[in-house]
Amino acid sequence: MKKLKVLALALICAAFSPVKADEGMWLLQLMKEQNLADRMKAQGLKMDIADIYNPNSVTLKDAVGIFGRGCTGEIISPDGLILTNHHCGYDAIQQHSSVEHDYLTDGFWAKSRSEELPTPGLTFKFVERIVDVTDKVNQDIKDGKVTEINSFGAEYLDKLAADELKNSDLKDKPGISTEALPFYEGNRFYLFFIKTYSDVRMVAAPPSSIGKFGGETDNWMWPRHTGDFSMFRIYADKDGNPAEYSADNVPLKVKKHLAISLKGLQEGDYAMIMGFPGSTSRYLTESEVKMRMEGINTPRIEVREARQNVLRKEMAASDKVRIQYASKFASSSNYWKNSIGMNKAIVDNKVLEAKAEQEAKFAQFAKEQNNADYAKVVSQIDEYVQKATPITKQMIYFSETFRSGIEFGATYVLFNDLKTALQKNKKKDIEKAISSLKEAYADVHNKDYDHEVDRKVAKVLIPLYAKSVPADALPAFYQTIQTKYKGNYDAYIDALYDNSIFSNDKNFNAFISNPTVKAIENDLAVQYSSSKNELSKKLNEKYDAVSGNIDLLHKTYVRGLCEMYAPTPKAPDANFTIRLTYGNVKSYDPKDGIHYKYYTTLKGVMEKEDPNNPEFVVPAKLKELYATKNFGRYALPNGEMPTCFLTTNDITGGNSGSPVLNGNGELIGAAFDGNWESLSGDINFDNNLQRCIAVDIRYVLFIVEKLGGCKNLIDEMTIVE
Repeated sequence: MKKLKVLALALICAAFSPVKADEGMWLLQLMKEQNLADRMKAQGLKMDIADIYNPNSVTLKDAVGIFGRGCTGEIISPDGLILTNHHCGYDAIQQHSSVEHDYLTDGFWAKSRSEELPTPGLTFKFVERIVDVTDKVNQDIKDGKVTEINSFGAEYLDKLAADELKNSDLKDKPGISTEALPFYEGNRFYLFFIKTYSDVRMVAAPPSSIGKFGGETDNWMWPRHTGDFSMFRIYADKDGNPAEYSADNVPLKVKKHLAISLKGLQEGDYAMIMGFPGSTSRYLTESEVKMRMEGINTPRIEVREARQNVLRKEMAASDKVRIQYASKFASSSNYWKNSIGMNKAIVDNKVLEAKAEQEAKFAQFAKEQNNADYAKVVSQIDEYVQKATPITKQMIYFSETFRSGIEFGATYVLFNDLKTALQKNKKKDIEKAISSLKEAYADVHNKDYDHEVDRKVAKVLIPLYAKSVPADALPAFYQTIQTKYKGNYDAYIDALYDNSIFSNDKNFNAFISNPTVKAIENDLAVQYSSSKNELSKKLNEKYDAVSGNIDLLHKTYVRGLCEMYAPTPKAPDANFTIRLTYGNVKSYDPKDGIHYKYYTTLKGVMEKEDPNNPEFVVPAKLKELYATKNFGRYALPNGEMPTCFLTTNDITGGNSGSPVLNGNGELIGAAFDGNWESLSGDINFDNNLQRCIAVDIRYVLFIVEKLGGCKNLIDEMTIVE
């Protein structure tokens, strides 16, 4: 067990005035300390930053939260109406869809509160409070209280968060939880108090032909014409407290909602985004970037592409399968294409060369500072990379194949529990184990699972995995394929999917009516799952053996970089905590002779229309609205209907759905994507190429009112003409 080391120097990352505005996912609690206000105002901010974030009052921060499991949403009415992206609400839209009620295809529009649909499992989270606990952590480090398994003291931080909640005035408040996290690779620590609402209902979603217009083809691309939005509402008990779904719950009266601007935007206008960016890796070394390309992105691309080829064909052949797998396919495809674009952009944007140049400067800085730790840290990271790349690649192949790819499998632990109970002949334990198995079986054969589709996926991915990894990285069931099935993958997979206890209702019911140890031991699905579990443990052990003190090395390197770049502050990597980025509305020139203007219009939707391509179908009603120019107050001065626009804001995954705000803090759009040319931005920000793609709020309201017929929703918003 390693102990966290005490910081020898103060964190210089957070003490100086910035030079460049666009790069940086800035912590709200450090805006004053990092002197961001002057630069933000120079770019067009008109409001006081104390109205953006102030721990002692209600601010813009209180209108933004975490939507679902990995997106951002913002409150756009006093009654808890949420705006987020269509692709963020996609799981919920798909969950409510069926062949009879195909909201994915047709859209969904609640004309009254009574029509809003409860969505089990969907949550919305607000950040109630942010507390700096760096001094406490460092004191505990100094006192030797931290003896956890990694340099950030994960178990220690969990306990710290729990203890702080117990000692807080918020301890007995409904829905409150805490999380303590490291920043700057463990050089600084913050505690977040989170309030979670669990009754979130679906209110409005355009048809996918608007919300996903352009599909895979346009994903990560500009120009874009996607109406990527959906709306939900937070419900609470009569006192405004978080509560599980109840018919008695009422719309939440929020303490802050965003005003919406219809004033339009021009090139150069100020734009800021508040949200929850998921993950960036701006402090990687050159060797670590190569590992990201070869050890993570490449295997992810290969496995996901193989699986998506199967799903694409099956979804095209059946509406039932299309609805079942719509969300799964979209989730897989998104970062499949992102990984392709990132590898390309790393090369095109000379990221490796930039990292090498930075390391050369750092070596000189370490020499000038006569700092032995800084002088050797990059070479130590390189040694780790050399050892870690092969095992990382194997782990990604394994995860993409057997966790994200193939869905079928028995729950080995539960079968083992039943086996033990049967051997001991304990009736109560047997009944308990069977009950757990029934739940696990229902989880596998859920409404969004098709056994035959998954069989076809397995027939592609199981052979692919064997070709992609060394023999010692194969689960033991591959030996069964070679010996019992003479290397015939299809024969093994058919036996697995036809004959196993978990294969179908007939097999499962026959087993639970007469469970035996022999049946468990001979079952292919149990053997399959058991061998996967064993290999997973083996791979993790291998990685742990080579990772050594990599966390502490990163901590040292980041601290040194912050010192080297002083007085320019550096923002910490994204970790799905609330951040602010600021920039401007701006066009760009991706290549010689090519200029992309900063906005698109509905005209482009009509130009892209292709009724023979499901990615570019245009709804008849939208074509009618376009033909009659029935755009209402949402049109541009020249009469055209705006759809999307570009800003220079620094965003990444998790920012999906984030509000794009003007200099007055008014909502002008919702961020939903980045541009293809800058997909290396999570690793190295390019101030010339980096763009955030947002759906224009005027297009959102136009679709809601004119196509969805939901004037009721427009009327509850605060709109600035």
